[in-house]
Parts: sequence; C-alpha cells; structure tokens
Amino acid sequence: MKLALAITGASGIRLSMRFIENLPSSIDLYVCASKNAEIVSLCEEKKAKLYDNADIAAAISSGSFGVDATAIIPCSMNSLAKIACGIADTLPTRIAAVALKERKPLLLAPREMPLSTIALENMHKLSSMGVVISSPTMAYYSEADTLEKMEDFLIGKWYDTLGIQHQLYQRWSDNNHKEHP
Repeated sequence: MKLALAITGASGIRLSMRFIENLPSSIDLYVCASKNAEIVSLCEEKKAKLYDNADIAAAISSGSFGVDATAIIPCSMNSLAKIACGIADTLPTRIAAVALKERKPLLLAPREMPLSTIALENMHKLSSMGVVISSPTMAYYSEADTLEKMEDFLIGKWYDTLGIQHQLYQRWSDNNHKEHP
C-alpha cells in the first residue's frame, strides 16, 4: 500500500510521530512535513520518502503515482479550509485534492478546539464528499489508562479507516460484554 501522510500543524506532532512509528513495514510511506529534525530522522529510520511542503510537483501530487490513501495528521484548520475550498497551493493540500478527485480514502485529523462554525461547515462539506474527519478525541470506552494507550487507540482507529492492519487496541467482542443485574 502507498500511503501519503502530511503533517500540517505543530500542535499534535506527537501523534504524527507515533502514527509513523507504528506503521507496518509493508506500507510504502510518503511524507510531507514542516522542517522538523525529529520527523526527518524518523522518516529516514522507517525508510519513508520525505517531501518539502512547497514541492507541489512531487510524485505524490499526481494521481498517476497511485497513492492508495492519504492522511493529514494533524490537520490545521487552515489546511482543512483550503481543502474544503479546492485550494491546492501546498503539497499537503495538493495531495488532498488528488485524493478527492481520485476518490481515494482521505483522513483529516483536525487538532483544534473549540470548533468555529466555519470549521464545522468546512468539515461537513468535506464529510459529504467522503472525507473521514477524525479528530484525536479521547474515547473513554477504550479504557486506556495511559496517554500512550490512548494514542494507540486513536492511531488504531485511523489505521482502521485507512485499511491498515494493526494490534494497537483490543477490539470489541462478546468477551467485552458485561451482564448487568
């Protein structure tokens, strides 16, 4: 699987790092991110191809390159708004535009709160086009008792959306059902 990952916000970068760290080695990863030494070193370690945000002519910006799925984690509200309006002036917004036109899975993980009416309208518009809006929202039912386990749950849910196999959290089963008197 070819996976394009864009990182468009500094807040929430830890989730991007853990997303990359937990990817199975069978995934061909293509990353565009701001200049951040940690991301660059992690991409080198995972043998990911790293592109500059301004390189809108990069291979991943073309539908003919054949990216299978795209994720933007975290996704700034600026990037989300551009994507909703069809503006493709950076590599992250361009790869999102390609995912939309090719009707490929596109996951956006917006990182801000509270959400403005404009942000909600943009999310609604994108959702109606098939984009998965999946903010890093705590899920208490996951029974995570550490920050790392909560992050594993979030990343696992993102992997589920993108069709990536994982063992990051315990899935619901009949064994989880508790009888109440």
